[in-house]
Amino acid sequence: MSDTTTFKVRPATLRDAKAIAELHNSTVREAFKSMLADTPVPAVPLEKRQAYWREAIEYAEPQVQVALDDDKIVGFVGFDRSRDKGTPPTMGEIWAIYVVSSHWDKGVGLALWDAAREGLQDEGCTHVSVWLPIANERAMRFHELAGFKREMSSAKTVPIGTVKIEEIRLKRPLN
Repeated sequence: MSDTTTFKVRPATLRDAKAIAELHNSTVREAFKSMLADTPVPAVPLEKRQAYWREAIEYAEPQVQVALDDDKIVGFVGFDRSRDKGTPPTMGEIWAIYVVSSHWDKGVGLALWDAAREGLQDEGCTHVSVWLPIANERAMRFHELAGFKREMSSAKTVPIGTVKIEEIRLKRPLN
């Protein structure tokens, strides 16, 4: 990674749920635009996304951390044990990591990744995985620079609304 500004990262609170949901919706649209060209971007109603993140924050499943630029949330990460069947309890997973596009390439993702790595290590995890759309070149590049390796045999097609995308799991040790 490169020299970047340091951003404050803290655990999310219930009051952050709406900002997280708005950021999630806008960054998903931005990412899908580059992956799907002329295909309409699947939309998740803000209320549904906000309810999901409120519940995640309340029950810490996944654990949610937010990155701040001054007092504004500019990114978030959700992480916990792996949801993949058959994985050991020492396998963690990045469930979601999103940064508002105005803050791409400024170190927000790295700050969030560092917080997730520390949180997963505190939970006793020794390895971590993340599922990514193969066509999301920005996310792939970020995770590969952070030491994740593609697990080629994991590739699968996932429906997102009326669109189908190819996803792949990436893994790395947490040490």
